[in-house]
Amino acid sequence: MLTHPDRPGLALFEAADLVAEPLHPRIDGIADRLRGVIRWAREYLCEPHPDLGRKGPVCPYAQGSLDRGIFYLAVYRGSTVDLVELDELLAGYRDWFRRLDPVSGPAAQFKTILVTLPDLANETARPIIDAAQERLKPAYTEQGLMIGEFHDGPPAKGGLWNPDFLPLNSPLPLLAVRHMVANDFPFLADNPVTLAAYLRHFAHAGSVGLREQVAAAAGRFGLTVPEPRTEPAPLRRMSMSERIEKVS
Repeated sequence: MLTHPDRPGLALFEAADLVAEPLHPRIDGIADRLRGVIRWAREYLCEPHPDLGRKGPVCPYAQGSLDRGIFYLAVYRGSTVDLVELDELLAGYRDWFRRLDPVSGPAAQFKTILVTLPDLANETARPIIDAAQERLKPAYTEQGLMIGEFHDGPPAKGGLWNPDFLPLNSPLPLLAVRHMVANDFPFLADNPVTLAAYLRHFAHAGSVGLREQVAAAAGRFGLTVPEPRTEPAPLRRMSMSERIEKVS
């Protein structure tokens, strides 16, 4: 278990913590439900699905997250939800997420925090989860992050390759925090705030076809696509013959 260095009320649990003896008091009575989330990640997110509409696992990053030990569970306890408290809790995990290793490099895209609401009845949780994701999404994308909603509804968002497939089904209501990636464009293209955030990070990433879609979406909202960042050319050492010629 990881405890926030400045806010001891925030804790992150790893898969090993769910089978440790004794169990931590914060997960007393819900360890089986949290183990179910780990099973769901391994057996659903990490596996292909016949209705997905493409090859590969449901989530391209879950296996890498689990393998690297950067797949974390957090809990919000209680059978009722104070929305202000929930937003503050999520902000705490969002800010902590940005400080957790790895903070950059290819491995960072696999880092995930799932904030679970294990005590909340499903019928109560569904609108709360959906509304929280909609409410907080702009603030997360401003920081290059994504917040995703999952519950047993499931959320009424179709897959990218099969709109009839609803992939955000989970055994517990939860909100997932992760880094934004270039392929998130379809999730951000319908809102000028989230699209502007995407442009700052990934305007020139991906295939030519994706970049054309990004430019077209920006044009619809009157947004300017940033100029590509150019890196200075690396210094090249002159050969001996070049040096002699230069001073001749």
